[in-house]
Formats: sequence, C-alpha cells, structure tokens
Amino acid sequence: METRVALIGIIVENQDSTEKLNAILHDFGEYIIGRMGIPYEKKNINVISVAIDAPQDVISALSGKLGAIDGVSTKTAFSNV
Repeated sequence: METRVALIGIIVENQDSTEKLNAILHDFGEYIIGRMGIPYEKKNINVISVAIDAPQDVISALSGKLGAIDGVSTKTAFSNV
C-alpha cells in the first residue's frame, strides 16, 4: 500500500490527557518517523509535532483518535510525495 509523509501538529491543553495521547502514539509507533514536544509553561500547554510515514487512512485514523481526546487539538499537513 502506498504511504504518504505527514506532519501532525498537536496542542495539549489538558495535562490529564497526556497518558492517553502517549498510548495512542505508541500504538502507531511503527509509522512514526519522529516526534518533538515542547512544554509552554507560560500558557500551561504542550505543543507536539509528529512526523509520520503511513497510508493516508492510517494518518487520518491517528489524527482523529488524537483529536477526540479531551483537551487535545490536532491539525495534519500532508506532503505531495
């Protein structure tokens, strides 16, 4: 199956949601190229970026599951490659 590279931007506003978020990312670990998390203490949020190489339906499923977590917002950008 053909894969695409994408970047999922994640903003975590509810710190109690991080355990569930990390569990979901672990479940999709085989597709994740890398991730970077930055705590922004001034606003009490975390900003996370996840680079992924996967079939489009897997990327959409991951983004949807993350966005369904309370206090978590996501946005996905796809490469053309």
